[in-house]
Amino acid sequence: MEEYQKFFRIGQYTDGKAMTGCTVILCEDGVTGGVSVRGGSPNTRDTDALKSENNRKFVHGVTLSGGSAFGLAANVGVVEFLEENKIGRDMGITFVPNVVGASLFDLRIGQSDVRPDSQAGRKACEQAFSGQLFQSGNYGAGTGCSVGTINGEKNAMKGGIGLHTMRHEKLWVTAVIAVNAVGDVYDETIGKIIAGARKPGESRVGFSERLFLEHYQNEQALFDGNTVIGCVMTNAAFSKAKMNKLADISHNGIARAIRPAHTTYDGDTLFVLGANQIEASFEAVSILAVEAVRQAIVKGTKAATTYGNYLAYQDIEKNS
Repeated sequence: MEEYQKFFRIGQYTDGKAMTGCTVILCEDGVTGGVSVRGGSPNTRDTDALKSENNRKFVHGVTLSGGSAFGLAANVGVVEFLEENKIGRDMGITFVPNVVGASLFDLRIGQSDVRPDSQAGRKACEQAFSGQLFQSGNYGAGTGCSVGTINGEKNAMKGGIGLHTMRHEKLWVTAVIAVNAVGDVYDETIGKIIAGARKPGESRVGFSERLFLEHYQNEQALFDGNTVIGCVMTNAAFSKAKMNKLADISHNGIARAIRPAHTTYDGDTLFVLGANQIEASFEAVSILAVEAVRQAIVKGTKAATTYGNYLAYQDIEKNS
């Protein structure tokens, strides 16, 4: 059992035919939450409640979904499932769960008219409570992910969802990230781009930044419909204000792994959840959080499998 499983449950619903899905992170007892939106095209639910000045004290769930704006409907199923299981704020007449979420654009892959709905959210919750192991790659919110879309879908590559845990003595930070960037994925451990925009007839990958510069006078030529979304969990105890700051800093992991990051065409959004179990310095948690996000992005990309024109890292690497 990984450390995060003592406080959080993660479940995924995957529609491999329509190539979409959702991932839920549940915390029955409620935890302190924060959020940071850095991309220019976000689709989110209830993020204002996580602002430091607002009254939301605890979060009971995070929903990460495909389906663009339509996929936010998965949150409804999560809220209903938690209410039925008496998880949330006890209001006397019922339990009201605090569930936040974000969706990514995956409508160009698979079936565009099939999106995660309330039943998808419910099924992801059921899987979370069944104890099934987390799967990276083409699962959950990562099912329809792609990267390097600036040069068109025929020259893009497959993204996915990944999880990574960083530890230092009793402190741990776990990141779950769905990788659906307009840009390329860079693995700094080996010092090269592992997935991204391709050009016909060339074996190399990773042209996104160059293409952005080439199209500097024609923004309409750029390929939209992207977003990196995720959730960072820790056992550290912080105030709500600090959790929001941690969410800001966690985006450095995206900046280290995605080139370019946080573009106008991405809706990059990270949630942070703190189980409030141990005291830790903010700097120590920040260091672990950034690296957990970076490695989750790389893992999700490496675990993805080819779908149609969207070649995966595994196949590119095999043939290189």
